[in-house]
Amino acid sequence: MEIILNETIPSLGKAGDIVKVAAGYARNYLLPKGKALIADRKNVAQMERQRALILAKAAKQKEEFEALANQLAGLDLRIPVKVGEEDRLYGSVTSMDIARAIEEHGYNVDKKKIQLEEPIKSLGEFEVPVKLSPDVTATVMVKIVAEG
Repeated sequence: MEIILNETIPSLGKAGDIVKVAAGYARNYLLPKGKALIADRKNVAQMERQRALILAKAAKQKEEFEALANQLAGLDLRIPVKVGEEDRLYGSVTSMDIARAIEEHGYNVDKKKIQLEEPIKSLGEFEVPVKLSPDVTATVMVKIVAEG
């Protein structure tokens, strides 16, 4: 089935691209969520007229995400945690904890955008990637310190 993407999807293409996908994927996921349109003559003609607007909007969003990435890179995130003997953490630091620490600095980042491979279970400094968009990834320095 041919569809027109309304937004960039990393595994398929960029907004405005006409791509072929399985009918079930289009019918059950992409179309109901508004991520795509069926590629009929009417929609293709409308998309051609809107292509310039979509590209301008995407460029503006990318600039905003790059500015946010630069601001996030300058943050000094300190997360105090309870520790036991030999500086072992009680529990671990997750993407939700990092998102909360970023929010305390005045930035709103969804925890799903924080690309933490596994929870942090020790004290120290860690570089944590934050994928703001398919094109822009920021790296945030997180310092895990003992509480008190």
